[in-house]
Amino acid sequence: MSLDKAKIVEELSNATVIEIAELVKELETKWGVSAAAPVAAAAAGGAAAAAPVAEVKTQFDVILTGVAPDKKIAVIKAVREVKAGLGLAEAKALVEGAPKPVLEGANKAESDAAKKKLEDAGGKVEIK
Repeated sequence: MSLDKAKIVEELSNATVIEIAELVKELETKWGVSAAAPVAAAAAGGAAAAAPVAEVKTQFDVILTGVAPDKKIAVIKAVREVKAGLGLAEAKALVEGAPKPVLEGANKAESDAAKKKLEDAGGKVEIK
């Protein structure tokens, strides 16, 4: 028997989800197997097995968690650089009220740059 993989792929591409689900059930019955078995085995493997399936995070929050007392002014300046349009009083309140978010919903590059700038100024930063 010759298996035409391209034809099978084309047929499945044109099938509905319901048709594919019915096909899976028929194959499970005919072959005496369960398509859920690999999923159960992966779940039994723990977090390491589930990690590749996890959703890729694209938005990050930069949280100022603390400030060295002697670095407070430098961190206030850094906060104003990171968060455009923030006045001196607002930046001071944010630094003094730590832990507080400095950036929310930033992309990976922005959040890494903000973290570096804040840490270089003397702040303690977390990215969530």
